[in-house]
Amino acid sequence: MKLIQRIGYYLGGFSIGLILLAFFLRGKNTSCDYGPNARTIKNISIKKRLLSDETKAIMNTHDIDTTTITNLILTGDVNFQESDTKSEDCKTYVIENKLNKSDIALHIRNCDSVATVLSIDFK
Repeated sequence: MKLIQRIGYYLGGFSIGLILLAFFLRGKNTSCDYGPNARTIKNISIKKRLLSDETKAIMNTHDIDTTTITNLILTGDVNFQESDTKSEDCKTYVIENKLNKSDIALHIRNCDSVATVLSIDFK
């Protein structure tokens, strides 16, 4: 068998495998959340979210709604150096993002069933 025939058979089988894989994974909500940042964001985003009184006051002052907070969490980066990840019951995370060209930091307490936005800091 010539090299060209081997490459042809390989590419043919590979393309059939890709088509089958696309067929089986088409309707599934598959995600690749293996990094610590992605796992933390996903864990926070699936829980019921509460807002502290300080957060509500800052949101009223800067005309921020809960949809904006959700988008800031989903697209933000967790700063693990400033976060308290050693606590036993509730860990506190700092999520950094940008809002209207200014840096923002969300302080979120992540407990078993509830994630509470403690404060919003503009830098």
